[in-house]
Amino acid sequence: MLFGDDFAKLQNAKILLLGVGGVGSVCLDCLVRTGITDITIVDCDTYDETNQNRQMWSELHLGESKVEALKQHYPTVKALHIRVDKEWIDSVDFDEYDLVLDAIDDIHAKLYLAQKTYKKLISAVGSAKRLDPTKIEVATIWKTHGDRFGAKIRYELKKRKFDKNYTVIFSSEPALIKEKGSFMGVTGAFGFAMCSQAVLKLTGKK
Repeated sequence: MLFGDDFAKLQNAKILLLGVGGVGSVCLDCLVRTGITDITIVDCDTYDETNQNRQMWSELHLGESKVEALKQHYPTVKALHIRVDKEWIDSVDFDEYDLVLDAIDDIHAKLYLAQKTYKKLISAVGSAKRLDPTKIEVATIWKTHGDRFGAKIRYELKKRKFDKNYTVIFSSEPALIKEKGSFMGVTGAFGFAMCSQAVLKLTGKK
């Protein structure tokens, strides 16, 4: 009822989702519940106790591959237990996908992915160490602010003479700690924002 004839665009979409941790797993759940079923998820990690505060289904699958565990809950997805790195990115035919959703942490992979897929990329940066989901924003990579990780990505892209635009989800809230630590109220909101941006792009509303 909300999408009208555009709902068919969601049903026919083909998505590549890289990283299914605190951001990616919530994004996946949102995508599937919105009617998008042709999703390839890629992650090399397994669940451990530290994931339980923010990652979907983690408490049920300690020690298991994240992508294989998620496939049990979302049986239409294609699961690849693979590290996203330059070599793997070079092996992928991105023309097969309508959108590439980046929820990985590795800056080297994020940089290379951006250079290869910017036309269809939605990328998340800086969801950890924060508590206020109302500080989440969506902009191009060049208009992110208040996030040191985003600033580092901009710096490295400029070094590579990359000047294209792509969509980034970020938070302007300053990091609250130096150590690792995440709050699902923020990481989950990042995942929902990523799903929303995907839906808007697929339906031509953005």
